[in-house]
Order: sequence, then C-alpha cells, then structure tokens
Amino acid sequence: MTTDDTAAPRAATVLDGPDAVKAAVGTHLGFSDWLEITQDRVDLFADATGDHQWIHVDPERAKEGPFGAPIAHGYLTMSLSNFFLPQIVETRGFSAGINYGVDKVRFPSPVKVGERIRAGAEMVEVTEVKGGLQTLVRITIEIEGGERPACVIDSISRWLY
Repeated sequence: MTTDDTAAPRAATVLDGPDAVKAAVGTHLGFSDWLEITQDRVDLFADATGDHQWIHVDPERAKEGPFGAPIAHGYLTMSLSNFFLPQIVETRGFSAGINYGVDKVRFPSPVKVGERIRAGAEMVEVTEVKGGLQTLVRITIEIEGGERPACVIDSISRWLY
C-alpha cells in the first residue's frame, strides 16, 4: 500500500483519491508479474513460522507424497499478496493505508516448488468508515498453466483521509 503522491506509477492501476477508489468498484485492477516459488523461499517461510512439515521442506520425501513434489505453505502463498498488490494497484490521496484483515481465504490448489504464480485483483466493495474508506479487494493468486487458483483472498483495507 502506498500513499506517496510523488512516486512514478509502476502499478497496473493508479487510483488517485477517494472518488477514483469508489469508481473502481466492480473493475479488475490488473495483474502482477510472475514469481517462481523456490525451495529456498519455502524453507525460509518454514523457519519463520516453525512449520517444517515434510510436504514443504523435504523434497525427496515430498516426491513420494500426494503432490509429487514439495509444495509451498498455503499461508506463504497468501502472504505473497503483499508482494503482488503494489504491482497491481497504487492508491494515492490518502494519509495512510492500513491492512484491516480478510473476510475469506481459500486455497483451491497447492503451489509446487518450481511453479510460477502471479496475482490479479478486483475491487469488490468500497464503504465509508469514520475517517476514510474501507475497501474489499479480491486477490486471486494463479499458477502459471494451472486450471484452478492457488489462493483467493478477500482482503480488507482502510484508507485514511
């Protein structure tokens, strides 16, 4: 989330001020770049969270597991929404942007180590709240060549005046 009014846009969509945010309801905001999920990234996430389940961190054993390869933690995939979202949308004209939470998160398909993922986002809802706006953005993280998304997040943010 950025509120820097002087930064050159690098996001697919720039929403400049409250009226632009409100007008974006129902629109697709764009896509991020692709990111390869590496074993190193998965291992670092395992170290950070203490979740060292073999399906994530033991490539040899995971080859014999249900997915034929190690997979990224679902919450690693979800956390990458914070990496992808600034590539998709830049919101300007507010004093601050705050991650407020999520309404719903789903993990329809696992991400195997070595696969590439990216996110797309849609502005689902904007409501007035005391001191600003609240947005619900649906972030869909897809796997390159995959039939089903890896993760779908209904992300809630607050944008303060």
